[in-house]
Amino acid sequence: MRMINPQLSGLRRLITRAVLIAACVMAFLGASAQDISQIGKSDPLIISGSIGTQNTYYHSSMGAGYMSPLSNTVFANLNIRIYGFSMPFSFYYSNDNMDFNYPQFSFNLTPSYKNFTAHIGQSTIPFSTYVMNMSFNGVGLEYKGSKFRTAAFYGVLRKAVNDNPEDPNPRKPQYKRIGWGFSAGYGSGNKSIDVYFLRAYDQENSIHELYRETYRPQENLVVGVKAAYAIKNFLSFNVNAATSAYTADTESEKVTVGEATKYDGIFQPRYTTTLRFAGDASVNLSTKWFSTSFYYKMVQPDYTSLGTYYTSNNYHSLGVTFGTVFFNRLSLNTNFSLQEDNLTKKQLYTTKGYVYSGVLGLRVSDKFNVNAMYNGYLQDQGDGTAVVNDTTRIHRILHSISLLPTLVLPGENLDHSFNVSGNYTINKDLNKYSIGMSDVNTLALGAGYTMNVKPWDTSFSFNLSHQQSDGYDSKYTSQVGSFTTGHSFLKERNLNTSATVSICYNEVKNTSKNLSMALDLSANYTLKKAHSFSFSASFSKYGDVNVSKTRSSLDGTDIRLSLNYVYTFTLLEIKRKAKEKK
Repeated sequence: MRMINPQLSGLRRLITRAVLIAACVMAFLGASAQDISQIGKSDPLIISGSIGTQNTYYHSSMGAGYMSPLSNTVFANLNIRIYGFSMPFSFYYSNDNMDFNYPQFSFNLTPSYKNFTAHIGQSTIPFSTYVMNMSFNGVGLEYKGSKFRTAAFYGVLRKAVNDNPEDPNPRKPQYKRIGWGFSAGYGSGNKSIDVYFLRAYDQENSIHELYRETYRPQENLVVGVKAAYAIKNFLSFNVNAATSAYTADTESEKVTVGEATKYDGIFQPRYTTTLRFAGDASVNLSTKWFSTSFYYKMVQPDYTSLGTYYTSNNYHSLGVTFGTVFFNRLSLNTNFSLQEDNLTKKQLYTTKGYVYSGVLGLRVSDKFNVNAMYNGYLQDQGDGTAVVNDTTRIHRILHSISLLPTLVLPGENLDHSFNVSGNYTINKDLNKYSIGMSDVNTLALGAGYTMNVKPWDTSFSFNLSHQQSDGYDSKYTSQVGSFTTGHSFLKERNLNTSATVSICYNEVKNTSKNLSMALDLSANYTLKKAHSFSFSASFSKYGDVNVSKTRSSLDGTDIRLSLNYVYTFTLLEIKRKAKEKK
């Protein structure tokens, strides 16, 4: 059995007791954040909810390979709200499948009073990104003052997956993971410091003993710090760092000699334990004319925190950003960074990446704007434990240039909007021994126009797009055009309709020429703000139109119809009686 250190157990009991009273009183409730001091000002009882149905019919002449011909769904939601706390119930039925959910064990309650906030159930507490970014299912307590702040929690970070090993297709097992931690900070804005502590471990008996031979329980101790300091309003420094002690197998042999024994009271080092570092720092300069930032980030190999979903490791990066505005009309923002992996030189190869970008924005007038963007990426592969083979060396570059002018002409009766977009991308292999089989050049163009007729409550829009990609002995072309109109009916404009006609032509050189045409209709109607009806229909014809083939026609047909209804109601409402002032 796993032995719990008495000091750790005492601290967990202290954290649990801090919110025990709130947990006992309100654990059976599920609610969003609620200020306890406002309970007397809330309504005693409100029962509300909604019921609805979604029904879809689908037919394809090519067969129903990816969608059922007829799908029906019925759902109901009921929310019982007592003095600001709510209990949600839900019912869901789809064809022959039925599911019923009620807040018996899964809930979230965050009552607050003045500067204190308690967390009960599935909750999150802000921590450093290197320490914890997961939610927990348990109890926690936060205090936020004007300068001082602190938080503590105890709960389940991950539920166990423990299917029967004899099942035909059991899921991959995982241990139940317990975590507890605390944070403390002082200061605000650009003059502050926060420290974080996380202890996480797997429960060995939470999965079947047959699984334990392959999957080993883990444990982790992470300490982090985040700090910011500013000199007046033009120079600031930011640091975010963490150190992690991670054990890959809690049943491996303990380390009983050296400096490691000093930390037995908090964490038991073993021969599968690794100590790793992750962090970033930046220097920011802001003046009347420009702003710039220099930053550095490093994550050591095998850095692991059991409080995060995933952390990329074994790399470091260095970068700089710059931004300025000319004449209150022209803005410029640039970025350059270098990233390199294989910090310990134990990988076969080392990869370097250079990222650079720039955005130029011109505000010609309140009606006309132009944005130009450039993005580049250079990737290069070098030696590691092995020498790179020149014929297989990865050495690529990517250039992407975009231009987006926009013109808006508002009017008393008519609004006009014009937009044009263009993008050209080059993805090239720089290896001199390569014959360019992976090189691709892509040109994408688009244009759109929208007119809104205010007296008619009607809009019209027309869009065109063209894309062409050229690769090694290949060429792909796509042309798309569409026209859409929408109109609102009735006195309250609660009936909205739209119709879209589109045509698309795709061609792969020496392979296929496909044409598709589609008609899409939709209507939405709201009755007395409680009943909502929606209907949609689509009809499309498509096929290979290559005249060189024996069979060349639009012989594919897709039809889709959908009818939905939602009713929102208040079943019972007991309002708080306001006290009359004398």
